[in-house]
Amino acid sequence: MSARVRNALIALAVLLAGLAVMWFLRSHQRVCQPATLPAYGEPTFNPLFALREALRRDGVDAETRRTLDLAGMQLQPRDTVLLLDDPRQLTPAQVEQLVEWVEYGGHLLLRMPAADEALDGEQTLFGRFGIAPGKVAPRCQPWHVPGQEEHQEFCAGPRFTLGEHARVERRWGDAIDATLAYARLRYGSGRVDVLADMDFLRNGRDTQDTGLRGLPHRDLARLVLAPNYGKGRMHLVYAAEAPSLWRIVLQRGWPIWLPLLLALLAWLWMRAQRFGPLQPSPRQERRSLLEHVRASGEHLHRYGKSPLLYDAVRQSFLARLRRRAPLAAALAGDAQLQAIADHLRWPLERVRLALQLPPSRDDAALRERIALLIQMRNQL
Repeated sequence: MSARVRNALIALAVLLAGLAVMWFLRSHQRVCQPATLPAYGEPTFNPLFALREALRRDGVDAETRRTLDLAGMQLQPRDTVLLLDDPRQLTPAQVEQLVEWVEYGGHLLLRMPAADEALDGEQTLFGRFGIAPGKVAPRCQPWHVPGQEEHQEFCAGPRFTLGEHARVERRWGDAIDATLAYARLRYGSGRVDVLADMDFLRNGRDTQDTGLRGLPHRDLARLVLAPNYGKGRMHLVYAAEAPSLWRIVLQRGWPIWLPLLLALLAWLWMRAQRFGPLQPSPRQERRSLLEHVRASGEHLHRYGKSPLLYDAVRQSFLARLRRRAPLAAALAGDAQLQAIADHLRWPLERVRLALQLPPSRDDAALRERIALLIQMRNQL
């Protein structure tokens, strides 16, 4: 390629690039637009993160915990404990400590779980405070805040009932079947709040009306947290029972362990032996080879080549004789015949007959002497 052509191509490429840049700048406009990014960090696993931050901004000492650690929490009479998970998973020792703490002025918030005969009992927190699950289907409870549209709360939570001796300070439910969606009980110097669900306390979603984003939800949260609000520390526990490591690995680690498991199974399949019998099958006789040997012998016998068959058997006998009795094989003539007869303990004439070439066309003599040679070879 000449220099003139090369320079022309370079100039053409620069011109096309300049035209493309001009077209892009004229047809596109830079616009700044806010975009909502997905949550990351603590809000992805802590459903009470927004509640904790809102309380801290309001000057309340609040902290979140994954599990209920009474030794580390060091509860005081003016503290508040919120249990988001099923409180029936607590041990009897934890139940006793919480009941004693509430009696001396603590404020405990519980979420009513679905009825379960295996978990419900007198030794749970609900049993100690006289709370029993209702036997009606969940339904919404209207909640109205002045200046706001009417909301429906506790739609997915199970209803509950209270015992006769419960000291009710506040109740909110349906008068038709006497089931409640929210209640505040007095127990000693403290209080216990029971809610059908706590979805309004969780982190908000994309819409402005979920979690603590909506004004009605913030007002309801302020209502349920009112007894010890600003008087002590608020402990927000979002998992009363921590999931096991194996459960976390199975639920969240499958993008890693599933391909590794498939790769391991594929490697084992490639390296493993194929299925079959424990021992190899015995080797079958090659029928075709025996048929060829027999056909060859019949062919030689038919065309007068019987001495070749006799000589092959005689050479086989002499080869074994050289291995088994080399002294007799080294002799010749009658001395060899006598040595073979002594070794086999046969009559001399019988050995002489076996080593003599049979007459031509005498099939009986051929079969007799070949049989003698085979018998002699087998006895060596």
